[in-house]
Amino acid sequence: MPKYKIAWMPGDGVGNDVMEAARIVLDAMKFDAEYVPADIGWKFWCEEGDPLPQRTIDLLKETHCALFGAITSKPRDEANDELAPELKNKGLVYFSPIVKLRQMFNLHTNLRPCRAYPGNPLNYRDDVDLVVFRENTEGMYGGVEWFPLPEKIYEAMCDNPKMVKWKDKGLENVALSTRIMSKQGCESIVRQAFEFAKTHGRKSVTLVEKPNVLRETGGLITRVAREVAKDYPSIPLWEANIDAICMWMIKNPQDYDVLVAENMFGDIISDLCAGLVGGLGFASAANIGDEYAVFEPTHGSAPKYDGMYKVNPMAMLLTVKLMFDWLGEDDLAKRLDDAVAHVIREKKVGTYDVGLSNTTLEVAEEIARHASTPAGVGA
Repeated sequence: MPKYKIAWMPGDGVGNDVMEAARIVLDAMKFDAEYVPADIGWKFWCEEGDPLPQRTIDLLKETHCALFGAITSKPRDEANDELAPELKNKGLVYFSPIVKLRQMFNLHTNLRPCRAYPGNPLNYRDDVDLVVFRENTEGMYGGVEWFPLPEKIYEAMCDNPKMVKWKDKGLENVALSTRIMSKQGCESIVRQAFEFAKTHGRKSVTLVEKPNVLRETGGLITRVAREVAKDYPSIPLWEANIDAICMWMIKNPQDYDVLVAENMFGDIISDLCAGLVGGLGFASAANIGDEYAVFEPTHGSAPKYDGMYKVNPMAMLLTVKLMFDWLGEDDLAKRLDDAVAHVIREKKVGTYDVGLSNTTLEVAEEIARHASTPAGVGA
């Protein structure tokens, strides 16, 4: 029996291309796993009205973790237009399957490393080494929304006098998205950021928020972060507003280390950080819960490149490295990371974005060649 059972979820578009690249490397490294295909994505929304079918949820519960490629998501009206005719006008509402997975399996932590590998021509600076901890189940992406705004929701919210004016606009014209955060969720993500900094010898933790405007939610996570920081006296807690840090990360990214934020702000800064180290073609992510994890590159499905094997697989392969880390396969993680670093540094094999002309799979094959032996690069 294989040591691990991995849910295999290519998803949409180039998710299929990069997952094929991942399989080349996994097989070359002789990773002891069974890969179980799982249905997820836009096709299943269009054909079944559910981008995350119950059979997939059931399957995931029988695996150690999941590898995920990419997902296509579209606004409500476009999503409804693409439903199969027999599914239209049945009250079906599209909801991002990856967001649903995060909430259903309580994958509370989104971990996004952003490291500048030497030799990458797309590096903003060569000394950038950032890690983003993004709370993954609450905040602006909690999915508690309405349009139009129901009368009973409006009336309940009129406990705050600032809400009253919206009635004049007509509730049929008002959309509402909430930002709901709990003390428990805030403490969990902040403590994990500090624990990571402590374990890996990081120099600081920066809370990214906007408490001067978002006084209640931003104020909550700020107060919690200050309390948690008392347990880590050797690691300074810095605080930065989301707008200001977008400037400071361009001016002095080398000054920062571990960043922690609620869901939407974490999404924003992690893409900014990815831009500093080569773009989304180098951006990996782990969605981690207490008992389960889903690993994904942070790029989208890029439908126009589907099947062209054009996109950079590095993000997907670095995502595999995160999976190895989580499973405790430290040797495999190091071998893969060394192979990625070696291929980037050599500048002989790469995709179009780094100025070379190799395909997705050719890059994967080159990395597999270096990662395939226990001795690693140079063996």
